[in-house]
Amino acid sequence: MITRASLSDRDAVLTLWNEVIAETAITFTSTLKTPDQIADLIASQPVFVARDGARTLGFATYAQFRGGDGYRLSQEHAIYLSEAARGRGLGRALLGAVEDHARAAGHRTLIAGVSGENAHGLAFHDAMGFSRVGHLAQVGHKFGRFIDLVLMQKLL
Repeated sequence: MITRASLSDRDAVLTLWNEVIAETAITFTSTLKTPDQIADLIASQPVFVARDGARTLGFATYAQFRGGDGYRLSQEHAIYLSEAARGRGLGRALLGAVEDHARAAGHRTLIAGVSGENAHGLAFHDAMGFSRVGHLAQVGHKFGRFIDLVLMQKLL
């Protein structure tokens, strides 16, 4: 089930996000999130969670792509799933919730910045109708190596 996140989801979202930060190059940041940052995120942005009963298996959010009012209709999203959630259609459901919400809010485009090492993320966005619109070589640095960033876009 996909629902809008509430403050009661803070710890589950924090755990999922920090696992991705600590263990993967899916995100280039190495700074772990804090409980206050996640609470602020849930209070200020659309955040959706995927649940199996009481267990949170993933989350998705989106925010303005870049600063400045000229970008106000262009949004960048993020989706993170636990290992247990992969291959169950929850990523599709989360992205569907993000797309529906962004479209209803009047946004024009969704952008994904996908690690060049994230073959599953690239294939997922391809399957979901995103186009590869840019490839930035070696702009990320994590775990002692440089990593490409692939920009993908879908018009809403």
